[in-house]
Amino acid sequence: MSQGLVYPELVTGRADGFTSSAWRIERGSTWRGDASCDLSGRILRVPWEGGERARVVRAHELVHVRVSPHRRDWGSSISEVSPRALECAEEMRVNTILARLGFAVELLRDGSERVGGERLAASGDWAEAVCFLLAVVGTGAERDFMSGVRRGDASWTAPLRAVAARARTIVRGAGAPALGATEIGADGLPAGYGAFSVPLARLVTSVRDARVPRDSEELRRFRRSLLPGGRRPPSGHFAPLCFASTELRHRPRSAGVRRVRPSVSGSVMRFPSRLLTDDQRRAFVTRSSRHGGVVVIDQSGSMDIEREQLEALVRAAPDSLVVGYSHRPGDDGSQPNAWVLAQRGGVVNQPPSGNVGNGVDGPILRWAIRRRRVGEPLIWVTDGQVTDSADHPDEALARECAQLVRAHSITMVRSLGEVSSALRGRQRRVGYAQFGRVGRALGSLIAPI
Repeated sequence: MSQGLVYPELVTGRADGFTSSAWRIERGSTWRGDASCDLSGRILRVPWEGGERARVVRAHELVHVRVSPHRRDWGSSISEVSPRALECAEEMRVNTILARLGFAVELLRDGSERVGGERLAASGDWAEAVCFLLAVVGTGAERDFMSGVRRGDASWTAPLRAVAARARTIVRGAGAPALGATEIGADGLPAGYGAFSVPLARLVTSVRDARVPRDSEELRRFRRSLLPGGRRPPSGHFAPLCFASTELRHRPRSAGVRRVRPSVSGSVMRFPSRLLTDDQRRAFVTRSSRHGGVVVIDQSGSMDIEREQLEALVRAAPDSLVVGYSHRPGDDGSQPNAWVLAQRGGVVNQPPSGNVGNGVDGPILRWAIRRRRVGEPLIWVTDGQVTDSADHPDEALARECAQLVRAHSITMVRSLGEVSSALRGRQRRVGYAQFGRVGRALGSLIAPI
């Protein structure tokens, strides 16, 4: 290739419908980020100077011209994959093709990778560190990047090496023709992109939200999670709350929950013993109707709600706010994990099913606390087994929920059938041991007398 000259119009052989047309060539450099390929706008930015490094950078961008997808309207086929992970996975595929073609990919470095790795590790940006690692695997930048990561936080090096090793396994043995195939497959994706870039992106998406392993046992579990069929590693945090759009139908009001409370005055003395046992001598009775309340229902696992159960609950408390929640493990926020089942007189026709995991216990409790009216009870239907966004049990998150329960007087019950009694304030007392990790955390929060 002559110095300063590049002709993407001469690149042929695509089988995905990308038509030949004129390109605009912009002058870039060998610095990271200053060379690019815009297939939609047909703009190629490459270094014009001579030298072997500039030649490899130009070849890298021309491989994009030859193999990278020119469209992204693939619907839900890869909706669960992070866009940033896809971008970096495509970089690794292109670099691997370059290496298979005999180009010196060890020259793909500009000296900034060491500083970048150190800053990412020092700032705790694990998600970007994993993605960027994929973009430099197999190139001269990989070693510099890992050296910088080691200086920023040495505990990151072992799990990042494990990710790099697994990424190499995905492309191992594949030749340039298979890696760069552009025929559209049954999934609607270009063959090489669907066979290599998408699995690489799925790998990174599964771990970019993970908690960095803190000891040798967590590192072993992390490595197992990278294998095909492996369970996602723990994230150590809740998923973002994502509400589904539900339609509510309004129903006739009922009398609500009748509540009887001791009082210092009244027309009926129902509790005469309180004249001796109660300092305030609340021996009389007052009656009131409670129409509201907030009910939060854990729908993880097999906890489905029957329509009749929901109708009975709304009859008992017609002004109640009832929400269900369940998170699909590892979901990036594209699938709803919470839904309103009843709201101040309206009720859904058919309660949605859950998504297997918990994942948003803390966020949904905070959401409910903010919408609780003065004096309303807040009931949480749960087994107390709080999990993170990957559906792993987590003691710190369980303690967080226990603190919310205690600070805001949240009543926990094990089943939907106990909600009406809880709204009346007459629920059967259940020991903390019945509520798993949250129960144990509550027990530890109570100071000894």
